[in-house]
Amino acid sequence: MANLRAYLLGGATLICALSVGYVMQYGYGGPDANAADADALAVTDITLTSSAAIAPRLPTDLVIDENLPDAQVELAAAPELKLEGFDLPDEAAGSGFDCELTMQADLAAGALVDLTLTAPCNASERVTIHHQGMMFTEVMQPDGTLTVTVPALAETATFIAAFASGDGATAIAEVTSLAFYDRVVVQWKGQAGLQLHAREFESEYFSENHVWAAAAGSLSDAAKGEGGFLTRLGQSDAPDALVAEVYSFPTGTAARDGQVLLTVEAEITELNCDSSVEAQTLELRDDASLRVRDLTLDMPECDGVGDFLVLKNLVEDLKIAAR
Repeated sequence: MANLRAYLLGGATLICALSVGYVMQYGYGGPDANAADADALAVTDITLTSSAAIAPRLPTDLVIDENLPDAQVELAAAPELKLEGFDLPDEAAGSGFDCELTMQADLAAGALVDLTLTAPCNASERVTIHHQGMMFTEVMQPDGTLTVTVPALAETATFIAAFASGDGATAIAEVTSLAFYDRVVVQWKGQAGLQLHAREFESEYFSENHVWAAAAGSLSDAAKGEGGFLTRLGQSDAPDALVAEVYSFPTGTAARDGQVLLTVEAEITELNCDSSVEAQTLELRDDASLRVRDLTLDMPECDGVGDFLVLKNLVEDLKIAAR
């Protein structure tokens, strides 16, 4: 009888051990219970972690002692957390990003205006600046700011910044010193190859008093009434950018008599040859209203690349009287 009882106890122990192993391997529903879910699971990423984070498995040589008392597990309630001296907000703080556009216009020497545009949500985007019919394309800095200096074309100078999305901003500056300056603007779109040249006091090309993009003059000469200066506006390397060149001369404080010979020149390039170039001139002189003229120029064929067309009568020369 003792041997039979030992055999029965050993058999029961073996059956319990096999049952535990079966449940650990296949689960309670059997080997086919989760087959459909397994087919639908796709492992796309595997992250190796420390083996300490893997839950331990039950040992395969588990021996169950029927004489052990049932385990009693008591879950203690977590103590109530009390924060003293801290006022918790009733609502979560807002996480929205400020996309407000602002533009500031500050008066500068030479009847110029310093524009500062801030557009945090328009970083590195193109923006078009408008002023009295003059337009040019700039590109915002990666931090969403832009600073550009613009020659004023009106004493009450209004500036508009417009993005392709329709967003924009405006700014106004009072430019009382504009009455002392005459200004000529040439503006165009794309790679038109145009240039504005001013030969002050009938100077020769590429002499000291020849003002153009490569020799733009200085504000210090203008302050002394000795010469003018040229301002180039717009990012010409941007596709289909609007570009403008502005020549300014201090006729109201000129130190000598004479003439400024003004010409618009067009370089024949591979980008504009055998095509039509459209441009516009704006002239502000002698306290008169702004005068605007449109220009359409048929460029020669491409075998003339490198040559220049000189347009002498497009803008009138400036006549200077010493003050």
